Amino acid sequence: MTRITVVDHGAGNLVSIAQGLERAGAEVVVSGSPTALGRADGVVLPGVGTTGAAMERLIAADMVEPLRQWQGPLLGICVGLQLFFEHSEEDGTDALGLIPGRVARLEGAPLLPHIGWNDVAFDSDPLFVGVPDDTTFYFVHSFAVVPEEEATVIAETTYGRPFVAAARSGERVGVQFHPERSGTAGLRILANFVASCEERTDAA
Repeated sequence: MTRITVVDHGAGNLVSIAQGLERAGAEVVVSGSPTALGRADGVVLPGVGTTGAAMERLIAADMVEPLRQWQGPLLGICVGLQLFFEHSEEDGTDALGLIPGRVARLEGAPLLPHIGWNDVAFDSDPLFVGVPDDTTFYFVHSFAVVPEEEATVIAETTYGRPFVAAARSGERVGVQFHPERSGTAGLRILANFVASCEERTDAA
């Protein structure tokens, strides 16, 4: 059975994420210990709140270097995606630096935080296999990622102006929305991530 570690750094919808992964057939371990990464086929980095607070918790848990060194499938959710990047303008925080770029306030937004359902335009990425083109996902945030490389962007949406809804760099992929709160389509996203972990394990 595919083993997925959900990183517990004190901020995230851990129960809902774990339940969604389990429905996809994964064995889920929710842990704040770096050793849990070594036994995983895939890792999920969730997050709510701010990048600064999340980084403080990861530093306190000695999770920063293990996450930077992790070479397997890694899924970031909301603030988890923002942590992939180099720097956040939200609180002047240096993040994990896994993908070149920054985190910036949503410009042109009619009201912040942005809370609600948005249509998402996505590329033919494995994370979106089987997801209908007219699908909406649930967002709660005031900041979004700004990758340096356009090829990193795999999905966009609009709130006031377009922003990045999902990004990928190799095995590292993240979404700004909350799949665990996005109904059937969100569960499909989690299932697709589990499938990618299974494929990588079978190929090894």
